[in-house]
Amino acid sequence: MTENGVLTVECDVHVDRRGRGARKEVRPGPDPRRDQPPGRVPRVSRWMALAIRCDELIRDGVVDRYADLAELGQVSRPRVTQIMNLLGLAPDIQEAVLFLPRTTVGRDPILLRELQPIAATLDWGRQRKMWRALNRHHDRT
Repeated sequence: MTENGVLTVECDVHVDRRGRGARKEVRPGPDPRRDQPPGRVPRVSRWMALAIRCDELIRDGVVDRYADLAELGQVSRPRVTQIMNLLGLAPDIQEAVLFLPRTTVGRDPILLRELQPIAATLDWGRQRKMWRALNRHHDRT
C-alpha cells in the first residue's frame, strides 16, 4: 500500500475483440496473437484439419451423419461432403496440405477445387503424381 491507502496492482493485459462490432474485452496476460507468424493459414489447410476433426467426431459417435455435421456447421450437405472428401488423400498429401505455408499476400495458392480430383483418385501413387504436378504448376505462377 502507498501512503494514501491506494493499492497498485501491475499485470499484463490485452484487449480482445470477437469479430466486427463486438464488445472489447480486457483479458489477462499478453496478447497471444503477437507470437503468431505473419499471414493466414490457407483455407484448404483449415478444411483439412476440420475434416480430420469431423471424422473423429463420427468415429467417436458424437455425430452420426454428415447431415448432422452440416446442421452443426450451418453449411450445406454438399460442402460437408467436399470437405470430408479430403480424407481420401494419401496421408503424406494430407500432411502437406495441413502444413502449407501461410498466405501473406493475395489468394491462397491451392484451392479446394484443385484438390477434389486428387482426392477422388483411389490410387495413392497416382495421387502423389497429381499432387506434384499441382505444386509444379503453382511454383511457376
